[in-house]
Amino acid sequence: MDSLSSPWYSLDWFVLSTFKAFTWENEFFLYLIIAIPFLFVLRWFIRYFINQKLPVALIKSDLKSSPLNWLRFIPEIILMFVFALLLIALARPQKTNEKVEQWTEGIDIMIALDISQSMQIEDFQPNRLQAAKQVARDFIKGRLQDRIGLVVFSGDAFSLAPLTTDYELLYSYLNDISFDMIESRGTAIGSALAVVTNRMSESESKSKVCILISDGDNTAGNIDPITSAELAAAHNIKIYTIVVGKEGLVPYGKDYFGRPQMVENTVDETTMRKIADLGSGEFFRVTDNEALKNVFQRIDKYEKAEIKESRFKDTTDFYFIYLQWAMVFFLLWLASKSSFLTNVLQD
Repeated sequence: MDSLSSPWYSLDWFVLSTFKAFTWENEFFLYLIIAIPFLFVLRWFIRYFINQKLPVALIKSDLKSSPLNWLRFIPEIILMFVFALLLIALARPQKTNEKVEQWTEGIDIMIALDISQSMQIEDFQPNRLQAAKQVARDFIKGRLQDRIGLVVFSGDAFSLAPLTTDYELLYSYLNDISFDMIESRGTAIGSALAVVTNRMSESESKSKVCILISDGDNTAGNIDPITSAELAAAHNIKIYTIVVGKEGLVPYGKDYFGRPQMVENTVDETTMRKIADLGSGEFFRVTDNEALKNVFQRIDKYEKAEIKESRFKDTTDFYFIYLQWAMVFFLLWLASKSSFLTNVLQD
């Protein structure tokens, strides 16, 4: 049983763990308890030197010491307990239960990932697609209450995962992404944006975001990327575009002897810049794993939902417990003053 739910007469109120469980409104009074014995010693000295003394003639054989003589200190000890309990009560022992409720209006985020054959180029480690999958995984780990979906595209585009807060499901989908998921070749950026817009068209979230990752120009699909971007903007979807890949010669596969093959790589950034501009987002160009990671971290900071917090404090006072004990000891002290324990000549 919790000691703080014990009846007032329980000795559990004097257990060290009980005192540690309290918060003290006026902790200063606890330190005054140390002074109580010194006050009684001072009182004894004052009474010894000031009180009137009555000379009595006794035979030395009549002066006997007995352990019973110590009983006359019991009233003093009881009175010390009274003062100590009063000081504990003045220190206001309390138990405070604080509840914190947090909630947030989540953001809807769609990640559109290029899985065309050129994403196998190894200017990123181990290649462009695997690097993009890893930073996407890290990005998802840092989200709170946000619905996230996945779209993959090459020569065509389809929704791999709808908007969901089941992040474990998203991790499994990311692990399954491969280059052979879509048969048609090319890079259908316009189709990918159209799928994103379709997925988000019925979203009631105040903030809708698309992160579009690709390494090339729009070479497939039957929807113009600019038209798709304008349609997404009409649905209040904010678009971040990320172009991955270096210019010039880049490693792509290995030759017969196991040596890296170098291929020429060029990227026209114009379309991706225009898409980001229409989507009121931002365009990024990255050339290695670290730069790609930094971009996702920046987007993560940009698109943070406001976390609202409510705190509730429930404070219970326990000073009355020690006041009741003080009254009990005070009554005991009064009773001892009327007993054989009292030194009548002195008190």
